[in-house]
Amino acid sequence: MAKKIGFLSKSGLAILLSKLKVFDQPKVRVEQYSMDSEVGASVLYNAALLGDIKGKVSVDLGCGTGIVGIGALLLGAKRVYFVDSDQVALETAKENWQKIKSESSELGDGVFLCQDITNFNEKVDVVLENPPFGVKVRHADRGFLEKAVSLAPVIYSFHKSESKKFIESFAKDKNYKVSHIWKFDFPLKASLKFHKRRIYRIDVSCFRLEKL
Repeated sequence: MAKKIGFLSKSGLAILLSKLKVFDQPKVRVEQYSMDSEVGASVLYNAALLGDIKGKVSVDLGCGTGIVGIGALLLGAKRVYFVDSDQVALETAKENWQKIKSESSELGDGVFLCQDITNFNEKVDVVLENPPFGVKVRHADRGFLEKAVSLAPVIYSFHKSESKKFIESFAKDKNYKVSHIWKFDFPLKASLKFHKRRIYRIDVSCFRLEKL
């Protein structure tokens, strides 16, 4: 029998997240790829089991269409700030949240902010982020990490698996430790004109950083 957190199993969470809207016209330069529902559910479930979701205040930095933050609310987060500089993506995230909220009135608060992540300064319990992998703009993910360590003692951040040494070094410099790493064969569904395959898969890891 599958373990449940509240009323949701991990597979049940993945199914709910898979029904949310994703990017209609993703922007190449900022690497707007949608979070895979099963990957997102897996990380969020692990976070919940570690006590990092229920009753916590989180921020979904560069939230895109809101899949990660909405998943956190479904697992009992008290409040999630959804932060993205793309108004269209944020409107989609709001639409997704309103759809979920209409089906359950007992969920926490979703706060939507259209702004660059550098301008978000609320202290939170946990940062959730799926930053650009640095394919189009080198080290684009570093800015997300710099912001994250200024906001919370616990961070969940997705990066290419080959970035492991960099993430560990960054964490050490900021007086954090990498407590957990979850590796995924991350599916990037074809969404841009130059994509020739239906699904690309890349080695991606979610790193949990914890302040020492």
